[in-house]
Amino acid sequence: MAIFKYIEKKGYEGKYTILREYCKNKKQNETKKATIRVETNPGIAAQVDWKEDMVMHDKFGRTYQFNIFLYVLHYSKMKYITLTWDRKQDTLFECLKDAFEYTEGVPKEIWFDNMRTVVDRPRTQYKKVVFNNLFYQFSKDANFEPIACRPYRPQTKGSVESLAKFVEQRLRPYDYEFYDAVELIELVDDLCHELNHLEISQVTEQRPIDVFNYEEKEHLNFFNAKLLDTYIENECIRIVSKEPMINFRKGKYSVPTKYIGEEVQVIFNNSTDELLIYYDGELIRRHNLSERKFNYIVEDMSGILKSDVFKHKDDKEILTYIENSLLLYDEI
Repeated sequence: MAIFKYIEKKGYEGKYTILREYCKNKKQNETKKATIRVETNPGIAAQVDWKEDMVMHDKFGRTYQFNIFLYVLHYSKMKYITLTWDRKQDTLFECLKDAFEYTEGVPKEIWFDNMRTVVDRPRTQYKKVVFNNLFYQFSKDANFEPIACRPYRPQTKGSVESLAKFVEQRLRPYDYEFYDAVELIELVDDLCHELNHLEISQVTEQRPIDVFNYEEKEHLNFFNAKLLDTYIENECIRIVSKEPMINFRKGKYSVPTKYIGEEVQVIFNNSTDELLIYYDGELIRRHNLSERKFNYIVEDMSGILKSDVFKHKDDKEILTYIENSLLLYDEI
């Protein structure tokens, strides 16, 4: 109506219904153009969302409430999914950084639902979106343009919503079947690999990894991983894997075997570059932050070998094996 009143003063003599129909058709055409652009041009866009508050149970009846971070590149349908215990802003930043590392680059645009960690005021028919200041700065440093999906417009986030439903369908049969939180996390990680390397996309009729490698990867933007690390909190909770290690930034760090499956607190000291790992308030391991992917302390590796295939070996044989293994890890 505002446009009608404006052009009426400028001499427009037509009816309001004619103007309304014109605007409607123009809007539909622009939306169609935008959708076609992001679907048919490699490296243009990705979608992000959460599968929120999933609840599953291990074989002992223990309840786990968690979220799945969902990231889909529009063109290749390459996906990154990971389990999180919360949806805090620094968790979102960490998940995005992990997605960029997984795909080795950043698209020009990333489309978000109107999540509170992203927008201070959602986009409506009458108002522009207002992005959260810290998130907007993160997007600039990560080298992408954020776009907020308009509410109730499913065509702008169809890929990620379909993925959310599919992920739940694939995980649900494991309810009451997995052993602990470590195995639950592994189920999600394995599903991520399967979706990209084993499944055929219904849209492209190819594996996402093939389309990604041959057509999209080269079009993604570079990003500075160390710069993005500054947005991630230096304190976090991690669950010890079966290796036994915890993930922090780009690396894995060992702890004693008795903490497998337990929650530990991880604190990074910026001034000393030390990673401190606590269990129930007690310091159980100290590491220097490293660029290496695997960071084992000899004592921890010795512990896991003694509890497994090397339990009949003496300490000298185990130590020799560990020294050789650590040299190999340094080359990874």
